[in-house]
Amino acid sequence: MKLKHLIISSVAAAGILCSCTDVLDTAPDGRLSLDEVFKDPTKVSAFLNTCYNNLPRKGYFYWGWDPAPVSLSDDAWTSGDGGSGAAPRMYQGRAAASDHPVRDAWLDSEQNTTWCTNNYWTRYWQQIRLCSQFIENIDNAAVISEVDRDRLRAEAHVLRAYFYSELVKWFGALPVVRESIAFDSDFSTMRRESVYEVAKFIEEDCDAAIYSDNLPWRITTASENLRATKALAWAIKSKMMLFAASPLFNEGEDHWAEAYEMNRDAVNALKSNGYELFKECTNPNTYGTGPAAAFRQLFNTAADYAAEPRDRETIWQHVGHTCFVWHIGYIGSKGQNGVDGTYACGACPTQELVDAFNTIDGEPVLDLANPYADDKHLVPNYNRANKLYDPDDPFANRDPRMEETLMHNGSVFIWSGEPKTVQTFKGGFNEINLTPGQVFNTRTGYYHCKFVQPGACKQNGIQTPAWKFFRLGEIILNYAEAAAEANRLDEAKAAVDEIRARVGMPPLPAGLGREEMILRVRNERQIELAWEECRYFDLRRWQHPGGDLSATCQWLTGMEPIPQGDGTFKYQRYSISTTPRGGAEMRDLLLPIPPVEVARLELVTGESWQNPGW
Repeated sequence: MKLKHLIISSVAAAGILCSCTDVLDTAPDGRLSLDEVFKDPTKVSAFLNTCYNNLPRKGYFYWGWDPAPVSLSDDAWTSGDGGSGAAPRMYQGRAAASDHPVRDAWLDSEQNTTWCTNNYWTRYWQQIRLCSQFIENIDNAAVISEVDRDRLRAEAHVLRAYFYSELVKWFGALPVVRESIAFDSDFSTMRRESVYEVAKFIEEDCDAAIYSDNLPWRITTASENLRATKALAWAIKSKMMLFAASPLFNEGEDHWAEAYEMNRDAVNALKSNGYELFKECTNPNTYGTGPAAAFRQLFNTAADYAAEPRDRETIWQHVGHTCFVWHIGYIGSKGQNGVDGTYACGACPTQELVDAFNTIDGEPVLDLANPYADDKHLVPNYNRANKLYDPDDPFANRDPRMEETLMHNGSVFIWSGEPKTVQTFKGGFNEINLTPGQVFNTRTGYYHCKFVQPGACKQNGIQTPAWKFFRLGEIILNYAEAAAEANRLDEAKAAVDEIRARVGMPPLPAGLGREEMILRVRNERQIELAWEECRYFDLRRWQHPGGDLSATCQWLTGMEPIPQGDGTFKYQRYSISTTPRGGAEMRDLLLPIPPVEVARLELVTGESWQNPGW
């Protein structure tokens, strides 16, 4: 959907649609007025479809086949660090307000451009305007039935809330634009509202959908894949109030009590309407019978569309969002058969992520308040209460989610129907290679597997089936965090315990204080939500506005297995890079607004618009 722009090119647009869809592109000059569109029920539905454009690609689909938000957290380091993708450019400090590798991500030309993720600022404001135009016109539009009118209106409200939420995550404070902006509008009074004020506006949109009599709680037919629901509205409200209360965004105000109430209500509403954690593996032949088998299956099986679905946890997914993860996010290094060496292994889990996984008795491996005794993370500060962790056998007795998230030296997997053992030691088939520009071997001593179906390889062509934008597990952890911050410690504990129970992990200890509980909740988020692009934003929103990411993201480590004469290994931590990784400065807490937009906005408002540090 192309729009003409004036002054604020991403926000102000002409009321003329230049559509690429057959349904709308019917006039001789390829244009339709809004009046013409809203006089035809078919065109009304087609207009709403355009409101679904520009939803972001997730996982490995963007940023040059690298999950950049993961690679720019402390969860991963990309093996393509010598290249020109988004994460490598950030590592090298090659980011500018005018050309930012994350904000202006490129998409492979062979992929569907409807799902482009580049140019967030312009694309998302464009979608917000479309949603606003739809909301403004739907009341008097030609529709098949009043039921349709109500549902379509509700969907537009949810979509506007979603695109606003994405802008908040990346850019922080925003102007609240309740109506589409005409050419002759006066922009001089426009200002950036606080994240809390934006979150309240998002809440209004979500509530408009939740109170609809005709918006469903769950999609039950595959033909309606991706359509918005009341559950999605609650998920957006949950996340946005968590952001509004977080240190980076709260402007010194305490919003945790409100965030707690919002997230408590979200969890209760979702559970009352059929949402629950996916706890039982229904395909043990593929995923096994281990305690975390259902957890692994959740991410590698598309949620089913049925009134009584197998997967009741997934809130919003896109089934067509698939990717051949087997050659870039798995053990792609040489394909294990010596002929597939052209494939890169992509982002690889760090030792920092491995350190996050507790032992099976529920104890953290490291002191969560001060996990490392040095800036480079080479000297772990072990949790003295942990009696099960053995540095010489570091992968034994660990939270079962670890084996379903990453592969380490000695992990066994299936490739082309045959069992293989990961060998990351020097001379091993999957050995560590720290040479920049070499993309086929891990930089860290680990490989990713969470979003890879067991047995996936080039020969069988198994793909990641869907990206799940929201799931109940995340909302429960949002509730746990808000409850901990609001000093509702029993509720925070219960929420975390529910997540841990799915994989057979013991409850948190009784009697934890507020600060201890906050640390345990944050630790649980890193474990449960690894590789789901939550950690990138968590690390940033937990910082104060003047903070930075130097403690978590500047120096990262791997683990090298050193063979011993008796067939065992010693394990040694090492720095992945000899120089500190870029992208950890204060300015990297938020993306820069495009300078051309900043110049236009500052010219008409007289106010500063750029994010700090850019």
